[in-house]
Amino acid sequence: MVDYSVWDHIEVSDDEDDTHPNIDTASLFRWRHQARIERMEEAQKEREEYEKACGDCKRKLSECQKKLKDLQLLETDDAKKEIEKLQAELKQLKKDEKEWDKKGASLKKKEKAMPWNVDTLSKEGFSKSVINITPESSKVETEEDKEKKHKTFVEKYEKQIKHFGMLSRWDDSQKYLSDNPHLVCEETANYLVIWCIDLEVEEKHALMEQVAHQTIVMQFILELAKSLKVDPRACFRQFFAKIKTADKQYIEAFNDELGAFKERVKGRAQARIEKAMKEYEEEERQKRLGPGGLDPVEVYESLPDEMKNCFDSKDIQLLQDVISKMDPTEAKYHMQRCIDSGLWIPNAKAAEEEGEKSKEDEDPVYEEVKKESSEEK
Repeated sequence: MVDYSVWDHIEVSDDEDDTHPNIDTASLFRWRHQARIERMEEAQKEREEYEKACGDCKRKLSECQKKLKDLQLLETDDAKKEIEKLQAELKQLKKDEKEWDKKGASLKKKEKAMPWNVDTLSKEGFSKSVINITPESSKVETEEDKEKKHKTFVEKYEKQIKHFGMLSRWDDSQKYLSDNPHLVCEETANYLVIWCIDLEVEEKHALMEQVAHQTIVMQFILELAKSLKVDPRACFRQFFAKIKTADKQYIEAFNDELGAFKERVKGRAQARIEKAMKEYEEEERQKRLGPGGLDPVEVYESLPDEMKNCFDSKDIQLLQDVISKMDPTEAKYHMQRCIDSGLWIPNAKAAEEEGEKSKEDEDPVYEEVKKESSEEK
């Protein structure tokens, strides 16, 4: 489409004669080109100012709602006063949000009416796709569908996702996503989150922090796409434009989210390690269980110190002496637990020779001690 608006800047007098020098063609094209560039820059600046102000408004609204929710749990007079103050602030912020939404709709309409030309087609980061609304999917994805989609995506692009996760410079990340726009999606973000937890479990802390940075980059792009209601592939350049121009609030928000994410990763990794340790301990415990289904470690810890010393020294005579001095009921209780846990094997040699245990041999030490006690009486 030809851009005729530049002619508004050229004044032609009707009384000019034929001797008037011709307009230099090269200069005219430069003039038209410059006029287009200036309008494009103004439109881009207007868009960036809108995104910053709208983003700030939504962030403040979210913070206000969170504070209000927390204070509603308290019942102090100070809390009630603060709640009233926050409710008034929340009302104003909601009003501001509606105004920004209206302005955003107006801005999109204005951008849609902007003519295409050689500059808009070739200029990186200025694309008509930024105003295209992502169509709502009529089909609701089930968890099974999401899992299958994630698995298929990772199998196909895992190497590329890992490469992106290892990048550290903004320019390198932007270029890599420009070359591989299919990576700008939820599946990449999900994979990076899981990879971060794996790295923390493996105690590769420095690498985890690097991948965590790229995870938040991807999440910020996805959030920006949601707020603008566009395909993430159409707005990742806007994220890098914001972050590279050192927008203080945006960088602070990014760093806050990065710090919080790393803490969550460490918490999840610790929980996974603890779960694995419990599972391992339970497996080992199951392996240790004696013929009666008791854990020898637990039984040993429950024994009186005198009996522990007997097992430590493997002194049968000392064990018999200790049992003879104990209450018969208590002695039988502890010895039966020792048998059920495998700490004590009654008549082990006889069992080996005969290949079976008789009922009478189940508690030999206790029976022997009982006979000795009867003789003493």
